Amino acid sequence: MNIGELARQAGVPIDTVRYYERQQLLPMAARSAGGYRIFGEHDLRRLRFIRRAKALGFSLEEISELLALSDRRQQDMGSVRGTAQARLADIEHRMAELQRMHAALSQLVDACPGHGELDQCPILAALTEDNA
Repeated sequence: MNIGELARQAGVPIDTVRYYERQQLLPMAARSAGGYRIFGEHDLRRLRFIRRAKALGFSLEEISELLALSDRRQQDMGSVRGTAQARLADIEHRMAELQRMHAALSQLVDACPGHGELDQCPILAALTEDNA
């Protein structure tokens, strides 16, 4: 299949396919006599793997590691689990940070009457305080 068909079937833009080739997440495609890229089912499976891993929040570096592990199917799955656990811990940390930010911003919004002079704005006051 050509690059357009690959991209369509995988649900990604064509530029994404080219980018993943440059990042060596996808192997360089074979070329037709006319110079067009030719992709196969293996490329489609790999591209879908990358897309799904991205949707789960894995970085391209982590995806590269997962792909390398996936290519060595005879090894133990502990490495894959460890990578997924690290991603999960990162997500949990980010969620806690977002919850903290939500609570702080919520307090500021609740404290702001939404009218009056800007020099009385509790949101701006909190942002300009020297608490560092």
